[in-house]
Formats: sequence, C-alpha cells, structure tokens
Amino acid sequence: MPPFDREGALKSAEKALRQGRIDAAIAEYVKVVEAQPRDWNSANALGDLFVRAGQTDKGIAQYLRIADHLASEGFYPKAAALYKKIVKFKPGEEAALLQLAEIAARQGLLADAKQYFQQLSDRRKARGDQRGAAEMSIRLGTLDPEDLDARLLAARAAADIGDFTTALSEFRDVAGRLSDAGRADEHINVLAEVAALDPSDTAAATTLAQAFVGRGDLARARQFLTPETAGANAALWLALGECALTEGRLDEGRAAVMRALTLDASCREAAVVLGCRLAESSPEAGYHVIDAVADTALQAGDYAAAAAALHEFVTRVRFHLVALMRLVEICVDGQLEATMYEAQAQLADAYLEVGRGLEARIISEDLVAREPWNRANIERFRKSLVMLGEADPDAIIAARLSGESPFMAADFIDLNEGTDFKPATGPATPKAAAPDAPAPAKGGDRAARTRSEGARNASAVMPEQATGVEPAAEDAAAEQYRLALTYQDMGMTEDAISALEIAARSPRQRFDAASMLGRLYLEQQQPARAIEWFERAAEAPAPTADAGRALLYDLASTLETAGESSRALAVFVELEAESGGYRDVGNRIDSLSRAKARG
Repeated sequence: MPPFDREGALKSAEKALRQGRIDAAIAEYVKVVEAQPRDWNSANALGDLFVRAGQTDKGIAQYLRIADHLASEGFYPKAAALYKKIVKFKPGEEAALLQLAEIAARQGLLADAKQYFQQLSDRRKARGDQRGAAEMSIRLGTLDPEDLDARLLAARAAADIGDFTTALSEFRDVAGRLSDAGRADEHINVLAEVAALDPSDTAAATTLAQAFVGRGDLARARQFLTPETAGANAALWLALGECALTEGRLDEGRAAVMRALTLDASCREAAVVLGCRLAESSPEAGYHVIDAVADTALQAGDYAAAAAALHEFVTRVRFHLVALMRLVEICVDGQLEATMYEAQAQLADAYLEVGRGLEARIISEDLVAREPWNRANIERFRKSLVMLGEADPDAIIAARLSGESPFMAADFIDLNEGTDFKPATGPATPKAAAPDAPAPAKGGDRAARTRSEGARNASAVMPEQATGVEPAAEDAAAEQYRLALTYQDMGMTEDAISALEIAARSPRQRFDAASMLGRLYLEQQQPARAIEWFERAAEAPAPTADAGRALLYDLASTLETAGESSRALAVFVELEAESGGYRDVGNRIDSLSRAKARG
C-alpha cells in the first residue's frame, strides 16, 4: 500500500475551497487527520471548516482534542486560546470553561479562574445540578489560600455534599489562620463547625471548652465538656463539676471538683466562689463543692483553709446544719477557737430555727459557760429552754450563772485520776452481777427473761426507782440518745454510735440505744458487734411487747447469719412459744432444725 500523500490531499482541499465546494474540502482534511492524528494544524483547519459548514459540534470536537493535548503538554497559552475559541462558538460548553478555569488557576490568574468557576456554578444551579454547583463552589473557594471567607464557603459546600475530608481540611486550616491572626471569635466559630462534623476531634472540643469556660459561657461549653476534654485542666474539671451539680448529679459534681482541686490546689478560691454561687439556688449543690474544698484542704493539713471555705458557705446559708457541724468539728480538730465559738453560736441558732431545742441547749450552755457575759449566748440559752418547755427558764439561767448548778464546762476535776485505760493483757474478768439479778443468759434463756420481765414491767417501774440512777444522769443519757438520732438523720454514723454507747449506760435508755447500735453495726457488716449490742438490749426491759419481739427476731437472724445456728434456733423457738405466728419464725425454725438434723 503506497504511503499517504498528505500534500496532495491538502492541495485538493484548497482547490475545493476555491471552487466553493466546502464538503469536498472537509473530506480531504478528514483524510489527512485520520492518517496523521497529530497533525494539529490540519485538525484545527478541519474544525474551522466544520464550523463554517454549520457543523459546530464536530468543529468543537476537533478544537477540544487539540486543546486537551496542548494543555497536557503544558502549552497553556495555546490551549487557552483554543478553549476560548470553543466558548466563543458555544458559550455553554462546560468542558472548555472548566479547562479555562484550571489553566487560569495554574497561571496565577485568580480573577479569571474565579470568573470561569462562577460561570460553571451558575449554569449548574440553573439546571438543578446542586452537587455539580457545590463542586464548583468548592473549587472556587480553594483557589486562594488567603481568601478565608471563600474557603469557608467551600468547606460548607463540601460538607453539604458529604465530602467531609475536604470540609474538615479547609475548616481546620482556616481555623489555624484565624487563630494566628488573632481573630478569636471567628476562630472559635470555625472550630465549632469542625467539632460538629467530627465529634471525635478531642483537640477541637478541648479548645472550645476552654474558650467558652473562659468567657463564662457554660451553656455552650457544656456540649464540649467531657472527662476526656478536661484532661489535666483543673479549670475544665471545675466547670464539669458545675455542670453536673446544676443538673442534680451531686456526687458526680463533687468528684469533678475534687479532681480539679487535686490537679491544682490554687483553684481552691475559685471552687469556694463556685460553691457559694451555686448555694444561691441549691444549697446542697453548693455544699458539695465546699465539702470537696474542705476535704482537700484537710488532706494537706490546712485546717484554716478548710474552716475558711465552710465559713464562707455558712455566711450565705446560715442554717445549714451539716455544714455548721462540720465547721465546728474542723475547728475543734484544728484548734481554731475563735472561729469555733462563732460557728457554735450559728449552729445553736440553726438548731433553734428547725425546732431542735435539746441540741441548741447543749451548745448554748457551753457557750454561756465560756462567756457568761455574752448576752447573745444567754438569749440562745433562754430560747432553747423555752422550746424544751421549761417552766421557769430565767431561774435555770440564774442558777447556772450563780454557780448553784454547774455547766458542763465548769472548773475541771480529774475524775479519772489513777485509772489505767491500757487494754488488759489477760482474759477479761466478768463483772459481778447485782445480788438480786438473775444470771446472764444467752439465746433462748435471755429471750424468755426479756419477754417475761421486760415487756411486762417496762411501763410500770420508774428508772430511778428500778436502778437507783440519779435523774440528772438519766436526763443526760436521754439527751445523748436524741443527739444520736440527729446524727443518724444527718448520715453521721460514727457520731451516732458514740452517742448511743453513752446513752446505753443508762438502764432507761439501754433497750433503745443498744437495739439501734446493733442495727447500725449490722449496716456496717459487723455481725459480732451487732450480736453483742442486741444481747445487751435483750437484758433491758422492752418498752412494748412488739419492740421486744422485733429485737429478738433481729438477734436470732444475726446469730443465724453469723453461723451460730444452735443459738439462733433457741431464740426462734422461745419467740415462737411466746407469740406464735410471728413473721416467718415457724419456717426459720423448720429450716434450722433440718440443718441441725443433717449434722
């Protein structure tokens, strides 16, 4: 096959054109282009002939083929000229507009590039191609790294079409540039968009939390505050605690405040301010903060700081009993006498406010004994006496002040002189029983004696007649028992136990105090101590038959739990004999009997 005659074909095309036969000229140029596809001049001439012949699309196809080749080879000016030629003949040709925009961008002609990308975006929006329009907006926005507003628009457009990688990349870079430029508000707003798109971005969330906490905008900070974002930042832990406390999660909030104080003791003052502020709407929420401050201060041995925090709180919440009691306790332990007296006075007022005359009397008596010249303390004493129903309060006060009836804080007499309180090294020596008292009993014997003697005689014999105990001592024991009930209400179990042990020394209070002690030790999972106190209670007369039965039931149940099945069975049998059908005693007897039979 002879080689293709390019020159001959071009000459034939020229003759055809001179004769006005454009179709014949096109045919000759087609032969040339098909034989030599890289003959770009001939391809361009063919495109021109197609356009002249009204076959615009075929002409544009030739121009695009040539322009794309030139662009790929880096001949951008020549390629751009051909693309512009295409747009001239067909203004809506998107392929040409897109290439013109990219070439302009490569050449740094940003204004031209923006113009072409905007044209493409407008055309795509007009025909309802939202995704295509968004893609052009993204490309338009990412042209100029310094045009931050355009880049933000691009990032949002990318997010709208689900291109989160592009969106986050743009948002993060723009946020960094805004931060470097000192545009703090805009920086935070952009970071908020980052956090919304990527909740796992802890760094962004931490920055946002710090910013909003720093501005006092806890509502906006809340959505970014977590233990992870708080990390080792004491201020964020304090804010996290505030959020939990205001939402009613008191223990969680206190733990967060403790964490803040552990990380940085210098935020103690801020925590006190927080506690006092929260107390305005929720005293309990505020107290949880102050209690955490006091605990961390005490851990550092700083009694003054712990007392100062509580003092700030009770100055605002005057009758908060738990806070005042803790303040007094800390003052005693830290030997802060001046603060202690003030706190005691306020605690007495608080007791008076809630109608607890006995506790108010105990404290006000102590205060008057220390400062008998202080009229405010005398007035507290008078109010407590009136509340307790004393017929002549002024006579009692006069007797105390005259020394006829001494205060607890009177001149000190060492009544323990010569007494050795060291634990005995040998076996304990049993106490001698009273001449007329029956021998101590265990299990069922004690149960029988309690029912036959205690329940029947409880209301018939006055304590001072039965025991020979002075009425003043009985009154003191009664006061200790009532004080124990108060401690128990406040959750101060150890203090309640101490007061009950004193009250149980009195025969009149022994049943109630020892019974309560047994149940408290049960709650503390100390069955041996519980049994000991239940047995002491069983030795005392029960106030009612029902109370006696309930005590014996608790004693037997505790014995069974402690593995003393025989003793438990004996008590249950005696209880069943005395009051058949009480609770599940019958079933308990059957169960223990079968277990004993099995060995």
